[in-house]
Amino acid sequence: MLDDSTSSVSARRFVVRGRVQGVGFRWFVEREAHLLGVHGWVRNRSDGTVEVLAMGTREQLAGLRSRLQAGPRASRVDQVEESEARPQPGLKTFRIEGAW
Repeated sequence: MLDDSTSSVSARRFVVRGRVQGVGFRWFVEREAHLLGVHGWVRNRSDGTVEVLAMGTREQLAGLRSRLQAGPRASRVDQVEESEARPQPGLKTFRIEGAW
């Protein structure tokens, strides 16, 4: 399959609500993003939510959203809010960012 990433890359912002801090959620997201080939970052927010900026194909982003909804074993995901985001040129990996 050819890499047509320049024309097919989308960016989405996810805010995950529930018991998602202190349960390994950011490490779970980082691992799943790497498995899917998604670029971006994940971070805790001061309101107890986890924020994710993800860039990839629509299929990759849909896969990540379903994994966010499931979460790691110790978490409880109540809601995943999704919105459009602007792709960030030069962001070629997926990383865990600082708290807030």
